[in-house]
Amino acid sequence: MIIAIDGPAASGKGTIARRLAAHFGLPHLDTGLLYRAVGAKALADHVNFEDEAALAALAALAGALNLAALDPEALKSGAVGEAASRVAALPQVRAKLLTVQQDFARQPGGAVLDGRDIGTVIAPEAEVKIFVTASPQARAARRHAELAARGEGVTPEEVLADILKRDERDSGRASAPLIRAGDAEILDTTTLNIDESWQAALALVARRRAS
Repeated sequence: MIIAIDGPAASGKGTIARRLAAHFGLPHLDTGLLYRAVGAKALADHVNFEDEAALAALAALAGALNLAALDPEALKSGAVGEAASRVAALPQVRAKLLTVQQDFARQPGGAVLDGRDIGTVIAPEAEVKIFVTASPQARAARRHAELAARGEGVTPEEVLADILKRDERDSGRASAPLIRAGDAEILDTTTLNIDESWQAALALVARRRAS
């Protein structure tokens, strides 16, 4: 069984995906970490996103990523998230990561993947597709709390502006934009806490499998 979880930043898709994977005993891949890893490298190397040679180097890095070596905590900063959003808009990088993600999804027994194009590009054949969303204000409040807990000095207004900018970039990019798959269930977590979101997702999986 392949479960595809898509949605914008800070919608709760990652938490939901991890819990579904644990519940069903399936491997989980946060595909955003792949782009964050490449984005972190771009920041470390002071990459000019207008430099074709630098972008080619990023694509080569993307193709050589070691999934087992990714450190989620080290890749959660706001700056890395912004860089990841820019990197994810690069067709060269997306092309390199496509096979990595598809191989993970199609391993024996299935998997749970979360990202922005799982149900539309990575695994359109997924048995279960859920599009997790929430209002920009709710998502910004969650992300601000997360960043503040790590000691990052950002204001709620700055986080909201970043959320809106990333939404526009993710939805407007030419390569694999963030859109809901036509057969994906919608889960709006605006007014739900973590446990309520998880229970709602589990119910959607049960309904889809039953049908």
